[in-house]
Amino acid sequence: MTPIRRVIDMYFVDWQTINMTDAELFRALGNDRRLQILTWLKEPTAHFPPQRDGDLIEDGVCGQLIAEKLGINASTLSEHMRVLQGCGLVTPKRIKQWTFYRRNDARLQALASIVNGI
Repeated sequence: MTPIRRVIDMYFVDWQTINMTDAELFRALGNDRRLQILTWLKEPTAHFPPQRDGDLIEDGVCGQLIAEKLGINASTLSEHMRVLQGCGLVTPKRIKQWTFYRRNDARLQALASIVNGI
């Protein structure tokens, strides 16, 4: 991915996150598999084996490992991760041909503030 593409993607995700309504955010969390993914990503070393490429903490968990653990195919995982990424709850990182995912704890803290305000 080129540096320009990375900047464009970063601003697009920020725009999506800012313009997402609270209802859309909660709708994204209304899926057991997405909640499970977020739980696993909270402590990746406890839930996933070491990876050949990428560090579990620094780079995130390879999407292939998440798909295998959930027992789903790559395209189904891709849709779940697209929803979580669109909400700003996970951040992707490309290493070679793989995509690695980390939780966005700042966004999850903002979500906790929304819940506390209800």
